[in-house]
Amino acid sequence: MAVEITSKIVGYRIKQQEQAAPAPELLDEDPLTVRIPSRPEGTLEAVSEKISYVGAEGRKKVYLLVSFMPVEGVIGGKRVVIERPVEFFFPSGQLSSEHQWITATMRSLSLAARGGYVTQAVADLRKVAWDKGLVRCGMNRWNKPMFHDSEVAAIAWSIQQILYRRGFLDRDGNQVPVEQLVERYAHRMQHGHAWQPEESAEADSVEQGAVEPIGGAGATGKKSEGSGPAIVGNCPECRGELIMMDGCPTCYAGCGWSKCG
Repeated sequence: MAVEITSKIVGYRIKQQEQAAPAPELLDEDPLTVRIPSRPEGTLEAVSEKISYVGAEGRKKVYLLVSFMPVEGVIGGKRVVIERPVEFFFPSGQLSSEHQWITATMRSLSLAARGGYVTQAVADLRKVAWDKGLVRCGMNRWNKPMFHDSEVAAIAWSIQQILYRRGFLDRDGNQVPVEQLVERYAHRMQHGHAWQPEESAEADSVEQGAVEPIGGAGATGKKSEGSGPAIVGNCPECRGELIMMDGCPTCYAGCGWSKCG
């Protein structure tokens, strides 16, 4: 459309394009503590593990499933993704009368996982004790048997080991920093396989004397006070070590034999 100018032009100004408004800065949101309202629909990646332990009632074997899912967050103004456990499942019919309590505990752990405090919840379960003696479950980093204060504590330790192998916790059950979780998830997306703990590096540090194994070459023949249960003999069935439990010599090397039957 043409416009006729009838007056003298005394000046002019070029109309500038309006600058786009800067994108709002993203507020930091820790993906470790982002609350997940409920288990999402569909399929989740899961780890299934058979847990074997020996206690006052002999050897027991149970199965445990832990499901994981990617969770988004914001760190330093950038969107990041990590993998978090979101569900713990204990198949029914494994521990008869105790099943209802184990199921209730797994449901509580699932709520803790979706609430962002599963690390503290599992660590707290390891403090549970009972009056039936120690429970043998798993091996430590020096290939020595692990003893726990109860079956619940043994299962909690096994859960920590699952989360450690998945890269969510360190070997001692402490939370891995979120920056490392971001790197491990990115590594998985890039290489197509999950992060794996460097077992060989840890073994080398032990061999070089960084930490002396319990009962290793540097230990004396007699156990020091507080170093673990006292050995009172050898098992007649598997030749494993016997310790006193509830006044009876009991095998904790694997078969669960007890002199008291």
